[in-house]
Amino acid sequence: METAGSRRSPRTAALALLAGALLAASAGCSSGTSASASASGGDSTGSPGPAPSVSSDLQGQYEHTVAAVLPSVVQITAGDSLGSGIVYDSKGDIVTNAHVVGSATSFQVTLADSSSPFAATLVYSYPTNDLAVIKLSSPPAGLKPAVFGDSGKVAVGQILLAMGNPLGLSSSVTQGIVSAVGRTVSEPRSQDSPGATIPNMVQTSAAINPGNSGGALVNLSNQVIGVNTLAATDSSDGGQAPGIGFAIPASTVTDLANQMIKDGKVVDSGRAALGITTRTLVADSSGSGAETGAGVVGVTSGGPAAQAGIQPGDVITKVGDNAVTSSSQLGEVLATMQPGQKVPVTYVRDGAGKTATVTLGTL
Repeated sequence: METAGSRRSPRTAALALLAGALLAASAGCSSGTSASASASGGDSTGSPGPAPSVSSDLQGQYEHTVAAVLPSVVQITAGDSLGSGIVYDSKGDIVTNAHVVGSATSFQVTLADSSSPFAATLVYSYPTNDLAVIKLSSPPAGLKPAVFGDSGKVAVGQILLAMGNPLGLSSSVTQGIVSAVGRTVSEPRSQDSPGATIPNMVQTSAAINPGNSGGALVNLSNQVIGVNTLAATDSSDGGQAPGIGFAIPASTVTDLANQMIKDGKVVDSGRAALGITTRTLVADSSGSGAETGAGVVGVTSGGPAAQAGIQPGDVITKVGDNAVTSSSQLGEVLATMQPGQKVPVTYVRDGAGKTATVTLGTL
């Protein structure tokens, strides 16, 4: 969870891109703040060319979007920790990241146009997808819900603005573009996260710093297309990697938030599951017969894996055509699949390889 003020240290998370290099990520933080740079041209003599011009239309769009959406972005204080949130409806429901609320059940919420905080309580937290909803105890008049867009229409290269409260600087805005879509990101296990694997995330170059988590990633049509969640660091040296941030797509946010508000919980995640708990096993050179893969620790009675005959002690090494070398990798593979899908699961039991066809359940 982010912490308030410049003294806050970023929460570290592991980022796994199924089609790219492995990185480490920090929830709600990146290595730097937004900076502007201009390149000046020149003739063959080296004399400077004309100063670049700024499109008044584009600048006007930026200003209009900030004015339209920023009032819907709030600051959330949970104990001594700070994050951001988005006003979801006029009844006082606010969506944010699960790691922002942590284990707290009561909060102080500061609106963009107010210096006095409002009390709020937890509606539901769903760490599996790092989303949560809290509710203002006494919503003020004139509360302005954000408009959530169709994240399926998000295109690479599209201009975006990230809005939130980085480093305790309320109502801050950074800008960037959509760098990629459909990323699968894995967070490590921590006090505030069970090690969620989140599919279909939007990657952006907009700076996401401590305190930005739970804030809005916005297009120039004044629509929220994602909830700011993670930013990356380079796993090779632990240094921060600017310009690589991730947001949970709006379609996932609205689907899960609607369930939390209506039912007080998530009743259908739309995520595939085997119905097991696992831990990573790594083979050694001792000749003990140990296998590298996701070791099955527990099996849900009557669940998909149990029905297929998978037992505690088995080591899963492959799902479909995807090799599995760790517990987190198993989660990443399942994140690309759908409930009800039938897949072959390869596992090792007592040194012997076996394969079972499993009908995936719901996470």
